[in-house]
Amino acid sequence: MNAGRLKQILLLTDGCSNYGEDPVAVAALARNQGVTVNVIGVLDDLQADEPQGLKEVESIAEAGGGVSQIVYQKNLSETVQMVTKQAMTQTIQGVVNKELQHILGESKTIEELPPEQRGEVVEIVDDLGETCQLEVLVLVDSSASMHHKLPTVKEALADLSLSLNARSGSNQFSIYSFPDPKHTIKQRVEWTSELSAMHNLFTRLSSGGYTPTGPALKEALYAFTNKSILRDEGRVNPYEETGF
Repeated sequence: MNAGRLKQILLLTDGCSNYGEDPVAVAALARNQGVTVNVIGVLDDLQADEPQGLKEVESIAEAGGGVSQIVYQKNLSETVQMVTKQAMTQTIQGVVNKELQHILGESKTIEELPPEQRGEVVEIVDDLGETCQLEVLVLVDSSASMHHKLPTVKEALADLSLSLNARSGSNQFSIYSFPDPKHTIKQRVEWTSELSAMHNLFTRLSSGGYTPTGPALKEALYAFTNKSILRDEGRVNPYEETGF
């Protein structure tokens, strides 16, 4: 994987998937295609004792090579930024570790290097975190139980955009929600470097109570990888034209 361009799916959800294929298997597929899957479980006080949902959040992120975090609504903004940056560092460290093994001809990792060398490598990782190209597809669970949390989600994503745009590297964001009456997911914000002007995003979202997290992740992965292929070939992205 090229550390110059990091690709992430950031899943925001508050409950257990209850429809379609296993989201853990889909997250593993994404990881194999070079896309990290991070998951933030957005809870309220009534959900504190739901171990199944918490376990699923952790399992999806682990399979996707990403970071998971459970957070209560009021702390969402800070957590979204932390998870995105932590996953970025973790991914770069993985790339650097592979390079170290290739160069040194043995299973060396950053942690196993002598202190002086380790410090130099950590500086390289930090520098890449500031300069690499970052693409984040935000996938928002908009099922019935998330309805009252969506304004907080919008604020958190705006703060994420402001925070990451302080980097010297380029950022690209897109926002999809699920479920959608006609499609598994729906693009709400086309690919952009600014999420600070989302205005009325989420205010008119409505959906049933089911949560097809697995199918939604798969469709998000298709949209993500299709965008990358079209961009690399210099072709127009149809998602950006149609607002899929």
